[in-house]
Amino acid sequence: MVAVLALGACAAWRWNAIRVADAQAVAAERLRVEALEQRMDALRRDQRAQTARLQQAEATNRLLREELIGLGQRAALLDETVQKLADPATDAGQSLRLDEVELLLAQGQQRLLLSGDLDGARRAYALAAQLLDGIVDHARLDLRQALAQERAALDALGEDPGVAAARRLDAFAAALPALPQRSAPAAGEAAWWDRLLSRLVQVRPSGEAQALAPDERVAGLAALQLELALARAAIERRDVQAWRAALARADEWVLRLWPESAGRAARRGDLRALQAHPLSPQVPALGSTLGQLRRLRQA
Repeated sequence: MVAVLALGACAAWRWNAIRVADAQAVAAERLRVEALEQRMDALRRDQRAQTARLQQAEATNRLLREELIGLGQRAALLDETVQKLADPATDAGQSLRLDEVELLLAQGQQRLLLSGDLDGARRAYALAAQLLDGIVDHARLDLRQALAQERAALDALGEDPGVAAARRLDAFAAALPALPQRSAPAAGEAAWWDRLLSRLVQVRPSGEAQALAPDERVAGLAALQLELALARAAIERRDVQAWRAALARADEWVLRLWPESAGRAARRGDLRALQAHPLSPQVPALGSTLGQLRRLRQA
Protein backbone atom coordinates (compact mmCIF):
# COMPACT_ATOMS: atom_id res chain seq x y z
CA MET A 1 0.00 0.00 0.00
CA VAL A 2 2.84 2.30 0.90
CA ALA A 3 4.55 1.41 -2.33
CA VAL A 4 1.42 2.27 -4.27
CA LEU A 5 1.10 5.61 -2.53
CA ALA A 6 4.76 6.31 -3.14
CA LEU A 7 4.38 5.38 -6.78
CA GLY A 8 1.31 7.63 -7.11
CA ALA A 9 3.08 10.49 -5.36
CA CYS A 10 6.04 10.05 -7.68
CA ALA A 11 3.79 10.07 -10.74
CA ALA A 12 1.94 13.16 -9.49
CA TRP A 13 5.24 14.95 -8.86
CA ARG A 14 6.54 14.01 -12.29
CA TRP A 15 3.33 15.13 -14.00
CA ASN A 16 3.45 18.44 -12.09
CA ALA A 17 7.08 18.90 -13.07
CA ILE A 18 6.26 18.22 -16.70
CA ARG A 19 3.37 20.70 -16.59
CA VAL A 20 5.53 23.38 -14.99
CA ALA A 21 8.23 22.77 -17.60
CA ASP A 22 5.67 23.05 -20.42
CA ALA A 23 4.30 26.29 -18.96
CA GLN A 24 7.83 27.69 -18.71
CA ALA A 25 8.55 26.63 -22.30
CA VAL A 26 5.33 28.28 -23.52
CA ALA A 27 6.19 31.46 -21.62
CA ALA A 28 9.69 31.44 -23.09
CA GLU A 29 8.33 30.97 -26.59
CA ARG A 30 5.89 33.79 -26.04
CA LEU A 31 8.72 36.03 -24.92
CA ARG A 32 10.73 35.09 -28.00
CA VAL A 33 7.78 35.78 -30.28
CA GLU A 34 7.21 39.17 -28.67
CA ALA A 35 10.89 39.98 -29.05
CA LEU A 36 10.77 38.99 -32.71
CA GLU A 37 7.69 41.15 -33.26
CA GLN A 38 9.42 44.10 -31.61
CA ARG A 39 12.46 43.58 -33.85
CA MET A 40 10.19 43.36 -36.92
CA ASP A 41 8.48 46.62 -35.92
CA ALA A 42 11.84 48.26 -35.48
CA LEU A 43 12.97 46.98 -38.88
CA ARG A 44 9.79 48.32 -40.50
CA ARG A 45 10.35 51.72 -38.92
CA ASP A 46 13.93 51.72 -40.15
CA GLN A 47 12.75 50.70 -43.64
CA ARG A 48 10.19 53.52 -43.75
CA ALA A 49 12.81 55.99 -42.60
CA GLN A 50 15.22 54.74 -45.27
CA THR A 51 12.49 55.01 -47.94
CA ALA A 52 11.72 58.59 -46.91
CA ARG A 53 15.42 59.48 -47.02
CA LEU A 54 15.76 57.86 -50.47
CA GLN A 55 12.75 59.79 -51.80
CA GLN A 56 14.13 63.03 -50.41
CA ALA A 57 17.52 62.27 -51.97
CA GLU A 58 15.85 61.46 -55.32
CA ALA A 59 13.91 64.74 -55.26
CA THR A 60 17.12 66.61 -54.48
CA ASN A 61 18.93 64.86 -57.32
CA ARG A 62 16.08 65.64 -59.72
CA LEU A 63 16.19 69.31 -58.72
CA LEU A 64 19.94 69.42 -59.17
CA ARG A 65 19.66 67.70 -62.55
CA GLU A 66 17.03 70.22 -63.73
CA GLU A 67 19.23 73.08 -62.57
CA LEU A 68 22.18 71.61 -64.46
CA ILE A 69 20.04 71.24 -67.61
CA GLY A 70 18.90 74.84 -67.25
CA LEU A 71 22.49 76.00 -66.87
CA GLY A 72 23.43 74.03 -69.99
CA GLN A 73 20.57 75.57 -71.97
CA ARG A 74 21.49 79.07 -70.84
CA ALA A 75 25.09 78.42 -71.79
CA ALA A 76 23.96 77.18 -75.24
CA LEU A 77 21.82 80.30 -75.73
CA LEU A 78 24.72 82.52 -74.75
CA ASP A 79 26.99 80.66 -77.14
CA GLU A 80 24.46 81.01 -79.96
CA THR A 81 24.05 84.73 -79.23
CA VAL A 82 27.79 85.24 -79.29
CA GLN A 83 28.05 83.36 -82.59
CA LYS A 84 25.27 85.47 -84.12
CA LEU A 85 26.94 88.65 -82.95
CA ALA A 86 30.27 87.46 -84.36
CA ASP A 87 28.72 86.53 -87.75
CA PRO A 88 28.78 89.58 -90.04
CA ALA A 89 26.18 88.05 -92.39
CA THR A 90 23.40 88.15 -89.76
CA ASP A 91 23.32 91.82 -88.92
CA ALA A 92 20.34 93.74 -87.62
CA GLY A 93 19.44 95.14 -91.04
CA GLN A 94 19.16 91.70 -92.59
CA SER A 95 17.06 90.41 -89.71
CA LEU A 96 14.75 93.40 -90.09
CA ARG A 97 14.39 92.77 -93.83
CA LEU A 98 13.60 89.10 -93.21
CA ASP A 99 10.94 90.15 -90.69
CA GLU A 100 9.38 92.43 -93.31
CA VAL A 101 9.50 89.66 -95.92
CA GLU A 102 7.78 87.24 -93.54
CA LEU A 103 5.12 89.83 -92.68
CA LEU A 104 4.40 90.57 -96.35
CA LEU A 105 4.16 86.90 -97.26
CA ALA A 106 1.76 86.27 -94.37
CA GLN A 107 -0.38 89.28 -95.35
CA GLY A 108 -0.54 88.18 -98.99
CA GLN A 109 -1.60 84.67 -97.99
CA GLN A 110 -4.31 85.93 -95.63
CA ARG A 111 -5.60 88.43 -98.20
CA LEU A 112 -6.06 85.64 -100.72
CA LEU A 113 -7.58 83.08 -98.35
CA LEU A 114 -9.86 85.30 -96.28
CA SER A 115 -11.04 88.00 -98.66
CA GLY A 116 -10.03 86.66 -102.09
CA ASP A 117 -8.03 89.84 -102.76
CA LEU A 118 -5.88 88.50 -105.59
CA ASP A 119 -4.45 91.88 -106.56
CA GLY A 120 -3.53 92.66 -102.95
CA ALA A 121 -1.82 89.28 -102.60
CA ARG A 122 0.17 89.90 -105.78
CA ARG A 123 1.29 93.32 -104.53
CA ALA A 124 2.36 91.90 -101.18
CA TYR A 125 4.34 89.12 -102.87
CA ALA A 126 5.98 91.63 -105.25
CA LEU A 127 7.14 93.78 -102.32
CA ALA A 128 8.46 90.67 -100.55
CA ALA A 129 10.43 89.74 -103.68
CA GLN A 130 11.97 93.24 -103.83
CA LEU A 131 13.06 93.04 -100.20
CA LEU A 132 14.43 89.53 -100.64
CA ASP A 133 16.45 90.62 -103.68
CA GLY A 134 18.08 93.29 -101.53
CA ILE A 135 19.54 90.68 -99.15
CA VAL A 136 23.03 89.65 -100.32
CA ASP A 137 23.14 86.03 -99.20
CA HIS A 138 23.62 83.01 -101.45
CA ALA A 139 21.86 80.83 -98.87
CA ARG A 140 18.59 82.59 -99.80
CA LEU A 141 18.71 81.36 -103.43
CA ASP A 142 16.22 78.53 -102.81
CA LEU A 143 13.93 80.99 -101.07
CA ARG A 144 13.99 83.32 -104.09
CA GLN A 145 13.20 80.41 -106.42
CA ALA A 146 10.26 79.31 -104.26
CA LEU A 147 8.93 82.88 -104.18
CA ALA A 148 9.23 83.16 -107.97
CA GLN A 149 7.25 79.93 -108.42
CA GLU A 150 4.55 81.10 -106.03
CA ARG A 151 4.28 84.47 -107.80
CA ALA A 152 3.99 82.68 -111.14
CA ALA A 153 1.14 80.56 -109.73
CA LEU A 154 -0.63 83.73 -108.53
CA ASP A 155 -0.18 85.43 -111.89
CA ALA A 156 -1.60 82.36 -113.65
CA LEU A 157 -4.83 82.64 -111.67
CA GLY A 158 -7.74 84.14 -113.57
CA GLU A 159 -10.74 85.77 -112.00
CA ASP A 160 -11.45 85.36 -108.33
CA PRO A 161 -13.80 82.35 -107.91
CA GLY A 162 -15.90 84.30 -105.43
CA VAL A 163 -16.43 87.16 -107.88
CA ALA A 164 -17.28 84.69 -110.65
CA ALA A 165 -19.76 82.89 -108.38
CA ALA A 166 -21.45 86.19 -107.44
CA ARG A 167 -21.74 87.19 -111.11
CA ARG A 168 -23.27 83.84 -112.06
CA LEU A 169 -25.68 84.08 -109.12
CA ASP A 170 -26.79 87.54 -110.27
CA ALA A 171 -27.34 86.19 -113.79
CA PHE A 172 -29.45 83.37 -112.35
CA ALA A 173 -31.57 85.83 -110.35
CA ALA A 174 -32.01 88.07 -113.41
CA ALA A 175 -33.23 85.12 -115.50
CA LEU A 176 -35.93 84.05 -113.03
CA PRO A 177 -38.65 86.61 -114.01
CA ALA A 178 -38.56 85.29 -117.60
CA LEU A 179 -39.76 81.85 -116.51
CA PRO A 180 -43.39 81.02 -117.46
CA GLN A 181 -45.76 81.03 -114.53
CA ARG A 182 -48.15 78.52 -116.13
CA SER A 183 -47.58 75.32 -118.04
CA ALA A 184 -47.95 75.75 -121.82
CA PRO A 185 -50.96 73.75 -123.10
CA ALA A 186 -50.30 71.21 -125.80
CA ALA A 187 -51.81 72.47 -129.09
CA GLY A 188 -54.46 70.28 -130.70
CA GLU A 189 -54.52 67.67 -127.93
CA ALA A 190 -57.19 68.95 -125.52
CA ALA A 191 -60.85 68.55 -126.40
CA TRP A 192 -63.22 71.52 -126.48
CA TRP A 193 -64.85 70.57 -123.16
CA ASP A 194 -61.38 70.29 -121.52
CA ARG A 195 -60.54 73.75 -122.75
CA LEU A 196 -63.89 75.01 -121.49
CA LEU A 197 -63.53 73.40 -118.05
CA SER A 198 -59.88 74.46 -117.74
CA ARG A 199 -61.12 78.01 -117.19
CA LEU A 200 -62.93 76.84 -114.06
CA VAL A 201 -60.76 73.96 -112.78
CA GLN A 202 -56.99 73.65 -113.00
CA VAL A 203 -55.29 70.27 -112.60
CA ARG A 204 -51.63 70.08 -111.66
CA PRO A 205 -49.39 67.36 -110.12
CA SER A 206 -49.62 67.29 -106.34
CA GLY A 207 -45.94 66.42 -105.87
CA GLU A 208 -44.72 69.87 -106.97
CA ALA A 209 -46.95 71.76 -104.45
CA GLN A 210 -46.71 75.00 -106.43
CA ALA A 211 -47.60 78.26 -104.72
CA LEU A 212 -50.22 79.63 -107.12
CA ALA A 213 -52.14 81.87 -104.72
CA PRO A 214 -51.02 85.53 -104.94
CA ASP A 215 -50.14 85.77 -101.25
CA GLU A 216 -48.25 82.47 -101.35
CA ARG A 217 -46.39 83.50 -104.47
CA VAL A 218 -45.33 86.84 -102.98
CA ALA A 219 -44.12 85.11 -99.82
CA GLY A 220 -42.31 82.46 -101.87
CA LEU A 221 -40.55 85.07 -104.01
CA ALA A 222 -39.48 86.91 -100.85
CA ALA A 223 -38.13 83.65 -99.40
CA LEU A 224 -36.26 82.94 -102.63
CA GLN A 225 -34.66 86.39 -102.57
CA LEU A 226 -33.69 85.78 -98.93
CA GLU A 227 -31.95 82.53 -99.87
CA LEU A 228 -30.10 84.31 -102.68
CA ALA A 229 -29.00 87.00 -100.19
CA LEU A 230 -27.76 84.28 -97.84
CA ALA A 231 -25.82 82.74 -100.73
CA ARG A 232 -24.18 86.12 -101.45
CA ALA A 233 -23.27 86.45 -97.76
CA ALA A 234 -21.73 82.97 -97.89
CA ILE A 235 -19.59 84.13 -100.84
CA GLU A 236 -18.28 87.03 -98.76
CA ARG A 237 -17.39 84.64 -95.91
CA ARG A 238 -16.07 81.95 -98.28
CA ASP A 239 -18.37 79.52 -96.46
CA VAL A 240 -18.86 76.61 -98.85
CA GLN A 241 -21.36 74.72 -96.66
CA ALA A 242 -23.64 77.75 -96.18
CA TRP A 243 -23.35 78.50 -99.92
CA ARG A 244 -24.50 75.04 -100.94
CA ALA A 245 -27.27 74.93 -98.32
CA ALA A 246 -28.69 78.30 -99.48
CA LEU A 247 -28.64 77.19 -103.12
CA ALA A 248 -30.37 73.90 -102.24
CA ARG A 249 -33.18 75.80 -100.49
CA ALA A 250 -33.41 78.19 -103.45
CA ASP A 251 -33.85 75.19 -105.75
CA GLU A 252 -36.81 74.04 -103.64
CA TRP A 253 -38.43 77.47 -104.01
CA VAL A 254 -37.89 77.37 -107.78
CA LEU A 255 -39.79 74.07 -107.85
CA ARG A 256 -42.70 75.60 -105.91
CA LEU A 257 -42.90 78.95 -107.71
CA TRP A 258 -42.70 77.90 -111.38
CA PRO A 259 -44.23 74.97 -113.26
CA GLU A 260 -42.23 72.46 -115.18
CA SER A 261 -40.66 73.89 -118.31
CA ALA A 262 -37.41 73.96 -120.21
CA GLY A 263 -36.52 77.29 -118.65
CA ARG A 264 -37.03 75.96 -115.13
CA ALA A 265 -34.88 72.93 -115.90
CA ALA A 266 -32.14 75.25 -117.19
CA ARG A 267 -32.28 77.40 -114.05
CA ARG A 268 -32.10 74.32 -111.82
CA GLY A 269 -29.09 73.20 -113.82
CA ASP A 270 -27.53 76.60 -113.13
CA LEU A 271 -28.10 76.08 -109.41
CA ARG A 272 -26.45 72.66 -109.48
CA ALA A 273 -23.47 74.12 -111.32
CA LEU A 274 -23.23 76.93 -108.79
CA GLN A 275 -23.22 74.45 -105.91
CA ALA A 276 -20.10 72.85 -107.39
CA HIS A 277 -18.42 76.22 -108.03
CA PRO A 278 -15.44 76.97 -105.70
CA LEU A 279 -15.44 80.13 -103.61
CA SER A 280 -11.72 80.42 -102.89
CA PRO A 281 -8.79 80.31 -105.31
CA GLN A 282 -6.94 77.01 -105.48
CA VAL A 283 -3.17 77.60 -105.29
CA PRO A 284 -1.30 74.43 -104.21
CA ALA A 285 1.97 76.36 -103.79
CA LEU A 286 0.40 79.05 -101.59
CA GLY A 287 2.36 79.48 -98.35
CA SER A 288 5.37 77.39 -99.45
CA THR A 289 7.73 80.38 -99.43
CA LEU A 290 6.54 81.50 -96.01
CA GLY A 291 7.01 78.01 -94.56
CA GLN A 292 10.48 77.71 -96.07
CA LEU A 293 11.50 81.13 -94.73
CA ARG A 294 10.37 80.22 -91.21
CA ARG A 295 12.25 76.93 -91.31
CA LEU A 296 15.41 78.69 -92.48
CA ARG A 297 15.15 81.27 -89.70
CA GLN A 298 14.57 78.62 -87.08
CA ALA A 299 17.57 76.64 -88.32
